[in-house]
Amino acid sequence: MRTEVSVVDAGLMTTRKDGAAAGLAGLAGLIADETRAACLLTLLDGRAWTAGELARHAGVAASTLSEHLGRLVAGGLLTEERQGRHRYVRLADARVAQIVEDLAAHVVPDAGAGRPRTLREASAGSAMARGRTCYDHLAGRLGIAVTDALTARGLLRQDTGFALTDAGLAWFGTAGIRLDRKGRRPLARACLDWTERRPHLAGVAGAALCRHALDAGWCVRIGSERAVKVTGEGERALSRLLGIEAVALR
Repeated sequence: MRTEVSVVDAGLMTTRKDGAAAGLAGLAGLIADETRAACLLTLLDGRAWTAGELARHAGVAASTLSEHLGRLVAGGLLTEERQGRHRYVRLADARVAQIVEDLAAHVVPDAGAGRPRTLREASAGSAMARGRTCYDHLAGRLGIAVTDALTARGLLRQDTGFALTDAGLAWFGTAGIRLDRKGRRPLARACLDWTERRPHLAGVAGAALCRHALDAGWCVRIGSERAVKVTGEGERALSRLLGIEAVALR
């Protein structure tokens, strides 16, 4: 049986298709610039940076970066606020962070291009791989260790997507970690770790755990990157609460 499609219907279908395609192409175009990509990766630490700080970090002139930031703000990937002479920018929301982290996880490193040129670069890369924040949750070997421990203890399920069990919900309460379940953000979500190539815990639970770890002094930020280091207090807490051995956190 042949289905007839009117010229009007075909036009509407083309318009809808072209609109979605144009939107996707526009989003990809915003990210498809090395300077803008560097800014987005830097802002995965979840903090607000000044335009000057980002310019120095990206190695470009302030005037050049200003143009790039303007495009990212106009495209909805960044938000900005001004305090006096300073212009601060941050990622717009957790969805933008997920897009950036997911894309970074699918990048296959060039055998030569990604090789650190100095001891400082090698040390920074090692610290990032050991433990870092991925927007507002823990990543790197630290994030994987926590995720594996939650799963091994029956607090987190990974068989049908990430989901906290009843025991997991109780564990967060016992640990004094408050879960804000009022918004639309998923309680638990898998986020592909770009250094470990395995999923770590994100979502409301991942953000709450990361925030608590920093506030309680289990972890401290190191350097100007988003690397974090587990403290002695953190080693003892994670051993007591999740059975994670200290050697796995160093």
